Formats: sequence, structure tokens, C-alpha cells
Amino acid sequence: MRHLKAHRKLGRTTEHRISMLRNLATSLINSREDRIVTTLPKAKELRPFVEKAITLSRRAASLEGSTAEVGGLHLRRQAASFFHSGNYRRATATRRGQTPPPRTAGVAAVRRLFDELGERFKDRPGGYTRIIKMGRRTGDGAELAIIELVDNVREKEAQASARKRTKGSTKKKAGEAKTTEATADTKEESKSEE
Repeated sequence: MRHLKAHRKLGRTTEHRISMLRNLATSLINSREDRIVTTLPKAKELRPFVEKAITLSRRAASLEGSTAEVGGLHLRRQAASFFHSGNYRRATATRRGQTPPPRTAGVAAVRRLFDELGERFKDRPGGYTRIIKMGRRTGDGAELAIIELVDNVREKEAQASARKRTKGSTKKKAGEAKTTEATADTKEESKSEE
């Protein structure tokens, strides 16, 4: 029996699995479209992993008062454990006259998480990601899925265009009703003149 054996092992050792989840989380946070394509079991394992990090950034965005700076730093350091750290010995690796290596994607992910996503999900109590099944991959038959952050730009644009369409259709219906009333009035006037 598998009592108290939560989560999928995904055919990897613990270190490999955690590293893979960190890479997937970094890719999801840094992606321009706020979505990545992966296999369904990986997406289902990634969802709670990323949502815990987003919750930390949400808490930091809602901090106020004198302890906001210290508490925000603490939450930022906790969230950094969900991503790969910056370049190891970055300062000592550079020599005089050399440009330092760029920061890693994990550092950029933490920055975006706290600067942008914390504010975006400030009023949302959970459920920051969505999994959409795509079907099976042709090579090995693995189930693919899209995992994406909700309230993204594409979603907002689609809602705005849907609102425009419904407003346009109500105006169109109102205009059609006026024209049908006008034609009915002209028909009645022409009948009364005869």
C-alpha cells in the first residue's frame, strides 16, 4: 500500500526531480506567453510547486507597515528556494576588466515573481495556474498539456474583444429593431393613404 506516498516520482531520483521542477517553474515564470508545453504528469506536479512560490510573492505584495521590507526580503529568500540560485561565486569569477557573467534565469524568475506576478495575483486567493490537455505526442504517445498562468494578457484581450462583440451585437439588434419599426410605420402610412 502507498499510504503517505504523495506526488509522482516521474522516473527520476529526488535530486533530479527537484531540479527538473525548478527548471520547469523557471521556464513558466520567465515565458513571454505565461505558458509552457510539457507532459501531463509533469504539469500536474508543477502546479502546486509554482503556486506555493506565487503565494509567497502575493504575501509580500500585501505587506504593509514597518516590517514590510524585512518580511518582503524573507519571503523573497524563501521563494528563491523554488528556483536555481544565481551564478556560484559570481563576484570572484570576474577579473579586472572582464564583464561579469549574466545572472541566471532563476534570479530573473524571482525578480518577475515579486515585481509583476505578486501584484497581478494580489487579490486572488489561489488557483494561479491552469492545465489544458493537448492530446498525445506522435513519437512516444505521451500525454501533452499546456500549463499557463491565469489572468494573462491574451485572456484579457479575448475578454475585451468578446465584450466589444456583445456590445456591437446589441447595438446592431437595436438598430435592426428601429429599422423594422420604421418600415412598419411607413407601410402603415402608405396603407392609410390608399
